Order: sequence, then C-alpha cells, then structure tokens
Amino acid sequence: MTHMIDLVIFGGTGDLAQRKLLPSLWHLHRANQLDRVRRIICLGRSGHDTPAYRAQIADQINDAAESDSFLGKLEYLTLDATQLSDFDALSHLLHNPAPAEQTVFYLATAPALYGTICEHLKSSGVLALPSRVVLEKPIGNDLASCREINQRVLAVFNESNVFRIDHYLGKETVQNLLALRFGNSMFDPVWNSHHVDNIQITVAESIGVEGRGDFYAQTGALRDMVQNHILQVLCLVAMEPPASLEADTIRDEKLKVLRALTPITADTVKKNSVRGQYDDGAIDGQPVRGFLEEGGFAQATNTETFVALRAGVHNWRWINVPIYLRTGKRLAERYSEIVVEFKKHPFSLFADDQNHTPNKLVINIQPEESITLHTVIKKPGLSRGIKLEPVELTLTADTDKKQHYDAYERLLLDVFAGDQTLFMRGDEVEAAWQWIDGIIQAWQDVGVNVKPYPAGTMGPAAAQALTERDGRSWYD
Repeated sequence: MTHMIDLVIFGGTGDLAQRKLLPSLWHLHRANQLDRVRRIICLGRSGHDTPAYRAQIADQINDAAESDSFLGKLEYLTLDATQLSDFDALSHLLHNPAPAEQTVFYLATAPALYGTICEHLKSSGVLALPSRVVLEKPIGNDLASCREINQRVLAVFNESNVFRIDHYLGKETVQNLLALRFGNSMFDPVWNSHHVDNIQITVAESIGVEGRGDFYAQTGALRDMVQNHILQVLCLVAMEPPASLEADTIRDEKLKVLRALTPITADTVKKNSVRGQYDDGAIDGQPVRGFLEEGGFAQATNTETFVALRAGVHNWRWINVPIYLRTGKRLAERYSEIVVEFKKHPFSLFADDQNHTPNKLVINIQPEESITLHTVIKKPGLSRGIKLEPVELTLTADTDKKQHYDAYERLLLDVFAGDQTLFMRGDEVEAAWQWIDGIIQAWQDVGVNVKPYPAGTMGPAAAQALTERDGRSWYD
C-alpha cells in the first residue's frame, strides 16, 4: 500500500520555493508522479490565506486546463518559524482531518533557522508523526557552524530521516558517473594515476550575484560553490567502487575522498589557489557593472567571486594527479563540466603527429547534459601515410525529452521514497568544511587577496598560470 505524504515547505513565499520547488512539484504532478502527496502545506510570514496563495501560484502556472487538481493540494499557513506558539496551528492542520502516514518538512529558509525549526517541531508535538526533514545547502558557514546545525537537527531527527540536498547530485550526467565508471569494464582499468594525467571541474556562471549581495558578501565563491557542488562532483569522480548501491556504502566512499584531500596550507596556498573578483565588463555584448557596484556594498572588497584551486587526493589511485577546480560569477559563458584528460603516448608511430590531442572524457553537466570521448582516427583521403584527426564519440543516450526530469524533481521523488543515495550525510558535509576552512585560514595567514578580472572573461590571468606551471591548460 502506498503511504500518503504531507509535504510542509518552510519559506513557502521565498525565492527557492517559488522558483524551484513549486515548479518542480507542478511538473511531477503533470507527469502523474505526485499521487502519493496528499497536501503541500506552504508556510511563510506573509499574511496570505490559502485561496490567495493558490491564485498566486495559478498565475505562475498559467495552465488552467490541468492546474486545478494541483492547486487543490496547496494550503497556506502564516507562521513565524522563530515563534514556538505559531507551531500549534501547524500541528492542528497536520492532524486534521487525519494525519498522513508520512510528513516531509522542507526547510527552504536561512540555515540559521534549521536548528530552531527542528526544535520547535519537536516541542509542539508535530513529530509524533513519522517525519523526514530536508535541508538546503549551505549547512553552515564553516565547520563550527555546520557541526552546531547538525547537532541540533540530529537531536530531533535520526540521520536516516535527514536529507541534505545538493541539486547537482540530481543532474542526469552527474548520476551517470556511477553508471559510466562502474557499469563499463573499459574505464575502470584506466581510471587511476597510471593513465589519467589530470582532472578538471568547472562551474562557470555568466550571471552576477543577482540580488544575493548581502549573502554573497559574507560567503564568496569558495563557500558558495566549492564546498558543496564541486566537492560532491569530485567525490563521484574519484571515489572507489562501493560494495553496493546502497546509500551509505556510496556515501562511505565519498567520505574517504574528502578525508584524503591534500590540505592547502599557508605554505602551499599561493601556488595552489587563485581568488578573483569581477570588474566592469561585457556579457553577450552588453555592459555590466563590477561586483562592488552591482552589490552596492563596500565591506566586500576582498570577497572572491572567482576561485581556482589545484587540489589532490592523497591515495594510491590518484597520487600525483592534479585536480583543477574553478568556479566564478560573470564569466564568459555559463557551463559546468568535468574533464578527465588521459596521459599522452610517450612515442608516436604517425608522421606529423605532434601528440597534442590527448584522449579526454568530457562530461557536460549544464546547460546541455552530455558525455563525449575525444579520440583520434585516420584522416580520410589518399594521401601517403596515416594522418590523424580528432573526433568526438558521443556516449549520451538519445532519450525522449518527456523522460527528462529536473534535478529537483528527481530529488523530491527520492525524498518521498526515503532514498538517501543522492543526499549528503552529516560527516560528509563536515569533512568538506574542514578542507575549505583550511584554505580560508591559509588565505588569511598569508594575505591572499582577490585579483580583478573583467566581466565576460574566464577569470584572472593567474588562473591560467595555475595550470600552465604544470605544463597543462584549462579545457575551454
């Protein structure tokens, strides 16, 4: 028998709920994937009522023919998450007319509220019902705050009922890493330092801070993107084969990668990291303002909007393989990709082969999702001798677009099913923060400041030097 679920969204009037969660739920509903969700109860401090909230969402959906049954699931309750007394109304709503078999609490709020909300849920008696909780990143701002949030949440919920969400792990090509690596015998023998020359992970954004100036001024690119998205992707690239596809066996292997990351210290930070901040420039031919002018704050003169790192995983598989990581705002274009570059042959049989085209596996995460193997073949023609030309082999399945789901859609379904495979465990998040905190401390100890770069470029010139010192270059 399928258990019915009540989904409760804290921050129901906020940007995340309005821009990501409710559209994803609507798409799931249209795909007949939301039958087990009885109600979607949205909470916020705004003084809406349910009819007004439904009308607001109906305007966004703009599909009267199919929206009535979805809107009928929506309910709105005014609630201040900091006020314990407000939770009495939520408890009453969840118990009437009868409680669902499972309640999912999605905390689409500031992380500082996570502990308070969980404690109020317990104190108000709401958690007498079987419950799960979903936490959005970032989990804290450093290791200490992360541990505090984890301790407060885990004092209320068991780890098996905590879903720390990172939407990158819901993307099709990121999940395909597991199938690619562990479902194909041809890749495993060469997935190590004997055959891989370097690994690159890039998350480039052409947008600026987009109204997140106050948050970003205190956060920066390292905390905002590397600590979660990029390190999670790195774990899937570098992890050992898990004993099974059970959630905890996969997360155990990811944790080993995080704990094996070579620390970036005061002695190595200048060589292995670059910080940048965008100045005035142009995106798609249109002028854009620099970070400080766009954000309108003067206290963020040393906040990085770009970071590039030369990382390493200190174990037998990846020893001496440089792993280049970079992310930034207002870059030349928007894309995310993983590049696994294999070592060149030490000797070539072919005339005019300068051996400058090593094999690469390029995994595009966004805007288009694809996997491409770069190799060489004989150049067609009657010329004497064998001349080579590069070709690209596409390894991506040609799927019906109707079967394509957004990352949040896939992850929401996993929450409803209780599958934690694509969610972060508490010790994973803490291990990631420990490595990131070391870099931030080294920046402070040595005085590594941001380097300006024009908007519309791929970051400071020093980021190019990061790879060129090793005789390599970014795959652009």
